[in-house]
Amino acid sequence: MTMQFRDIAAQAATAGLISAEEILALRQAGWADGRIDPEEAESLFAANERLSEPSPEWSAFFVEALSTFVVNTVEPRGYVDEAMGEELVARIDRDGRVDSLAELELLVKVLEISLSTPAALKAYALKQLEDAVLTGEGPTRDGQLDAKGINAVEAGLLRRAIFAAGGDRPAAVSKSEAEMLFRLKDAALFEVNAPEWEKLFVQGVANYLFGFGGAEPLSRERASELEQFMASEGSGVGSFLARMGGSKPDFEGSFGSLLDMGHHGSDTEQAAAEASVLTEEEGTWLHDMLDADEELDPMEKALVAFIAEETGETDS
Repeated sequence: MTMQFRDIAAQAATAGLISAEEILALRQAGWADGRIDPEEAESLFAANERLSEPSPEWSAFFVEALSTFVVNTVEPRGYVDEAMGEELVARIDRDGRVDSLAELELLVKVLEISLSTPAALKAYALKQLEDAVLTGEGPTRDGQLDAKGINAVEAGLLRRAIFAAGGDRPAAVSKSEAEMLFRLKDAALFEVNAPEWEKLFVQGVANYLFGFGGAEPLSRERASELEQFMASEGSGVGSFLARMGGSKPDFEGSFGSLLDMGHHGSDTEQAAAEASVLTEEEGTWLHDMLDADEELDPMEKALVAFIAEETGETDS
């Protein structure tokens, strides 16, 4: 650690303030040798704990520098081992919760840029994110968290985490992540939520079930048809799931641009086709999740309509 880096970080920790010019100087000194060392990392954690009002510039540097440290310090680079994951949690955890929103962003960034992370770190990050979305208030680099409802910033953080390469199911949604989406949906159902949240809920759960998430919004006409389908006699969840079992969405037609099917080998295409079939276990899980509150709420209806659209159930 250079003397300049140490002095600036120590001054920030003592004063509880740091200017944009000092952040730039830290950035230049920290990246002078192309890496952040353990002493520099610790000094950044110490400064972050004492800053009274962390600026967007500080949060951006803190997250960038420390995510690089966590992900690229231990060989092979890009893989977070158990020891590093445990050290990170021990450093930022305060009675089961992270101490700052910059540290929450750090967790999300580590999942994003790593190729693999320990299961315990993934679970901790998701729990912290869920708690922050439901109860947290304060700034992130991209906007405000809000304890009421789920806003666009919070939906963005959730999307980054659950689709992260180093997440619970790399670049896709795991069962535990899908269940988290249902819990958040139930908790925020009667609040004012951003459109990005409903889109994430529908795409995230569908991704867990079928390995797809749909990129294009429905046309107004098609949305009307789906609404009629959901309201029609015989379209209850049970009968719908029974008909849907074993059906496959039109990957080529609906998701060609998303999956780039034409540029993958036959093994990838076969794996995608197998993932697109709703198994009995997945069907039972979905039925239980939808049936938990006895009546479909608007977001659950949107999910079922989306699945019906992609499996072709509304055309039969």
